[in-house]
Amino acid sequence: MIGSEAVAKSPKDGYTLLVNGANLVTTPLLFSKVTYDPVRDFDPISLMALGPNVLVAHPSLPVGSVKELIALAKAKPGHVQFAGSGSGSTPHLAGELFNTMARVNMVHVPYRGSGPAMIGLLSGEASIMFLPAINAGPLLKTGRLRALAVTSRERLPAMPELPTISESGLKGYESSQWYGVLAPAGTPADILSLLNAHIAKIMRAADLKQRLTGEGLVTVGSTREQFAAHISAETAKWAKVIKQSGAKVD
Repeated sequence: MIGSEAVAKSPKDGYTLLVNGANLVTTPLLFSKVTYDPVRDFDPISLMALGPNVLVAHPSLPVGSVKELIALAKAKPGHVQFAGSGSGSTPHLAGELFNTMARVNMVHVPYRGSGPAMIGLLSGEASIMFLPAINAGPLLKTGRLRALAVTSRERLPAMPELPTISESGLKGYESSQWYGVLAPAGTPADILSLLNAHIAKIMRAADLKQRLTGEGLVTVGSTREQFAAHISAETAKWAKVIKQSGAKVD
């Protein structure tokens, strides 16, 4: 929030930029006092990459698929607890979106950050977590967690054996962290276009794409218009989820 506020008030010359993600649109929905507007105060430059989550379960939870998880959650409302790295975090809202679409009542267990959340999950305090794919690989290889599905629209090249939640019984589900570059609103169009061209070229470079894909990310390098549409769609989706779940930070 502090970084976003600073960039919103910076000179409109292309030298001070903001790298932000999903919290750009969720923060104003979660906090009662935010001094910037994600659409009014910024000009989108490029959506760089998506960071999907992996829906993982503690081995003690008797489910091996999304359909089995939904069945258990419906049979025992409030029994399944999912770990999150704080109220309003991406893993938390991913779980609330799942609750809304599946019409179940899994209980969010908020931790002070992703590290404590993972410890809580590994210890069995929580049953499942929407864990960032970039962090999931090592834990899945050791068998300490069981992967059920990925939250992206399509299967991840780094984990091709895992189905998406959408194809596993919850059609249309999609939830990913995302990373994009923005400038203060009113930055000249020629500067925005120049920055977009360079950032898009970088994100499409074969070596960078290979490296990020191996980490569980999906490279994009969008146009300015595509990024603006993404921000609009994300705002609408998470506003509905936050309202229905009652999620708040302050």
